[in-house]
Formats: sequence, structure tokens, C-alpha cells
Amino acid sequence: MHTQTVRHHWIREEDAERSKASFPELFFDLVFVFALIQLSHTLASDFTSATAGEAVLLILAIWWVWIHTTWVTNLLDTEREPVRYLLFALMFAGILMAIALPEAFGEHALIFAGIYAAMQIGRSAFTAYAFYGIDERSARTFTRITIWQVIAGVIWIAGAVAGFEGRIFLWGLAILLEYIVPLVGYWLPGMGRAPKETLSLSGEHMAERCALFVIICLGETILTTGRNAVAYMSADLTFLVFCSAFLSTVTMWWIYFHHGQVKAAETAENTSAPETMAHSLFTYGHLPIVAGIIFTAVGEEFALSHADEHVEWRHAVAMLGGPALFLLGNIWVKIAAGSRFPLSHIVGVCALGLMAITSMAMANWMLNLSATAILLVTAFWEYVALRKISSSG
Repeated sequence: MHTQTVRHHWIREEDAERSKASFPELFFDLVFVFALIQLSHTLASDFTSATAGEAVLLILAIWWVWIHTTWVTNLLDTEREPVRYLLFALMFAGILMAIALPEAFGEHALIFAGIYAAMQIGRSAFTAYAFYGIDERSARTFTRITIWQVIAGVIWIAGAVAGFEGRIFLWGLAILLEYIVPLVGYWLPGMGRAPKETLSLSGEHMAERCALFVIICLGETILTTGRNAVAYMSADLTFLVFCSAFLSTVTMWWIYFHHGQVKAAETAENTSAPETMAHSLFTYGHLPIVAGIIFTAVGEEFALSHADEHVEWRHAVAMLGGPALFLLGNIWVKIAAGSRFPLSHIVGVCALGLMAITSMAMANWMLNLSATAILLVTAFWEYVALRKISSSG
């Protein structure tokens, strides 16, 4: 009985301040700065169709660790020591996982897969234990999650010890499984699926945490741009490309934060179905935003290191595909949040697609400036449209 009473305090109170990220959560996020830097640098140094596919899988894995931890810290009180210890353990494991990232598909495959599986299983099991005997519906939900994480973990480990082609297949299967099971309520034979709206979530807290992760990704882009600008500052076009890259990052910040993030936070907080809305807006909706920023950072690294060279397909994929993914994610989030239809974003994606047709006849610095110009026009178009709506209302 005493243990149950102690664990009761691990869970956030309904009337507690839950909208603001706590210091332990912000401390935990620092790990992912390192992970994202590792990932973007590795991708820029060896960008092929194979490594691009590997990078997508790793982005999916990194995001899944982070977003699931955010769900847990939304429900548990991070000011309680056991919950803090959980975050510290996840931080240590996350650093080791980030170190293994460059060789995740090579000699560090087993290390990466083992750490990833341990983080996913350990966090879910801890949360199930925290709710056990206090909130049985939530405890059963996290028990289902833990069982699925064990199943996925076995597949991750099997992929790590398989050959390269088998690794790709099995890891792809594992991540696909992890992304699908929330959509079916973590259904299990004999247990069925978890009831809808079981978890008592704070939509405002989820919105802030995802916004902070976007800031982390944009910050990583600034760091990458600055590091490469220093390395290539002697080249004639470096300063121009640096200005374009910086302006591109600021524009992405504006597109995300000027209207969409606030609307998403309001919708998530006021909805009658917070769990469903959190999945749509944050768990899945923010993934293309994050992936888009990472690929944009890679594209900016290409533009700085090979400014006057003709565009290759890999340069175009990063420099145009990154902003396109970012805009598609913002379209998803803004529509899901009930915002006005972002026509400017649709046109921006189409313009980036058309630019790809002529990109091979351009130099990298020209393509980088063109992608930045498209983002600027998109942001300005939305700004003017919102001002007209505001003034007419």
C-alpha cells in the first residue's frame, strides 16, 4: 500500500501546471541536438539513394523515441525523483545511441538496435508500473505498449545480427509496426485494443514540447550552417550562400511559429478528444516537419561545400525535398488544427517540384537561393492572407 501511495505522486495531478516544459525535459532534449548533428553530418558526407533511405529510417527511430518520451512526461511528474532518474537513464542511453548513429547500418548495428529497444521497452514498462493500481485503464494501455515494444525490439535485434539486406528489411518492418500499432489501439490477442481517450493528456504541453523540438532542429541547422561557413569562408560564394541558408532557417521558423503552432496548441488544449488529436497533430503531423528541416540542413551543407558545382540529383533532393517536406508537414498540422486552408503552402510545394525539373542546369548556389526565395514567398503570402482575414474580421 505504501508503494502504491508513493507511485501515486509520480503521476501529474489534473490541476497541476502542465503546459510548460520542465527543466528535466529541456535537459533531456539536449541529447537530441547531438543526435541530429550526427545524423545530418553523416548524411551530408555520404548521400546516396541507399544512405538517404537509411537516414529516413533513423529519423523515424529518433523521432519515435523522442515523441513517446514526450507522451510519458506529459502524464508523469518530472519533478519527482524516480521520473527524473528515468529521464537521466534515457539521456545516457540516447547519447550512446547517437554515438552509434554513423555506423548504425554497419559495425554498430547491434549497439544501436539494443539501445533503441532498451529505451523503448524500459520507458513504457516504467510508465505501466507507475499507473499500476492507481489508474488501471492507463496501466493496461502502457502494458499493451510495452508488449508491442518487446515484439518490435526482438525484430530490431534480429535485424542487427542479419546481413545488410536482411537488416534493412527487418528494421523497416520494426519501425512500420511501431508506427501502425497506435492507429489500431495497440491491439493484442486476448486483450483487444485500448479504449479511446484513455490517457489524460495536456494538449498545450504536447504543443510546447513539439515546438521546442522544432527549435532544436532549426538550431541544429544554424550550427551546421555556421560550421560549414567557417570551413569554406575563403570561397567567393560562401557568404552569399550562408546568408541564404540563414534566411531559409528564419523563414521556416516564421512559417511554423507565426500562426500554425499557436493554432495547434489551442486546438489540442480545447478538443474533446485529446489523445486522438495529439496523435494527428504531434505524433504523426510533426514528423515531416522535423524530417524536412534535417534534409534542408543537409542541402545547405551541400550548397556551402560545393557552391559553384552543377546540381546533382542528391543536391536537389536535399535542397528542394527538405523544404517541400517541411511545407507538407505544416499543411497537415494546420489543416488538422482547423486553420484556414494553407494555399500558399500548396503553391510552395508545387513551385519546389517545378524547380526540380530545371535544377540540373543550375549551380548549387543558385538552387539554394531559389529554394529560399520560394520559402520567402510562401511565408509572405500566408502573412498577407492572415492580415486580410484579421482586418476583415
